[in-house]
Amino acid sequence: MTGSSRLRIGVLGAANIARMFCTSVAASKEVVVSAVASRSQDTAEAFAREQRIPRALGSYEALLTDPDIDAIYIPLPNSMHAEWAIRAAEAGKPVLCEKPIAMSAAEAKSMFEAARRHKVILREGYPYMAQPHMATVRKWLAEGAIGKVRLIRSSFGVYFDDPSNIRLSATLGGGALLDAGSYAVSLVRLAAGARPTKVEATSDRAANGVDLTTVATLSFASGLLAQISCTFATGYHRHALIAGDNGVIETNYLNHPPMSGPAVLHIKRGRANTAAFEPTPVPDGNGFLLQTQSFARLLREGEAHWTGATPQESIDIMATLDAIRKSAASGHAEAVEG
Repeated sequence: MTGSSRLRIGVLGAANIARMFCTSVAASKEVVVSAVASRSQDTAEAFAREQRIPRALGSYEALLTDPDIDAIYIPLPNSMHAEWAIRAAEAGKPVLCEKPIAMSAAEAKSMFEAARRHKVILREGYPYMAQPHMATVRKWLAEGAIGKVRLIRSSFGVYFDDPSNIRLSATLGGGALLDAGSYAVSLVRLAAGARPTKVEATSDRAANGVDLTTVATLSFASGLLAQISCTFATGYHRHALIAGDNGVIETNYLNHPPMSGPAVLHIKRGRANTAAFEPTPVPDGNGFLLQTQSFARLLREGEAHWTGATPQESIDIMATLDAIRKSAASGHAEAVEG
């Protein structure tokens, strides 16, 4: 990839999320999906025809060794992220990996270590982080617009009941926590600027053990407290409240507004109950497109151009998810391991 050419991305897998990704980035002048790989040549070819992708490969390995591919996008089931991100790094390919980056903090650390060892870049994808509304939230927090952050609430719910959906698979890393919960936890990590020290959680589970709803309280060394909730058992909702000692921010931190409705961003400046929330207009955008173009600029121009989670933030998110799962199983508060 030269400074003026488009980043040539290879997509590892042909699932629905890969379809959404390819459709989203098709109009980009900075990136192009050059190939798709599946474990079946027929599946890859059908997907390539549908998405107008130039090349279809019948194995994941073939994509990783393709000299005409600059970077790999991984939309595979959660349980496969670590293996294929590490194999991509070993092949010298930068990786943009779907959230959650791994099944555990230990896996995440091994993935970033492989990327460091092979001198390639690995990043975790959270499309909402590339949105203009989150750029504004980051700016407000950096400026101290609401004072010191003391309380965060972050929730995400969406209904799934089809047992064939991989989100409900115990063997493929399913469950509300690793899906919707990774978003809720990532928002808390972004707003807090640190990882929690301990968590206390409870879950409602399906017959196969997958969590359908999880709620957790997160405690931080600074005294900040946060609550997250995630569920596959309710109507769609997505909301975050970031409360400081001198104001409040509210947002629905959407991936792709207006697909799920318009982006919502409000700020209340000051402590008084008479202070009004100020609506802040922000443009809509496709998160896959914005995120992937940010990734291309990261590879081309450096770290300052990446709008998403840093490697340390991704590891902290996984460490928090680990502790939440452990607490929900034990029934006790659990430390967030370093």
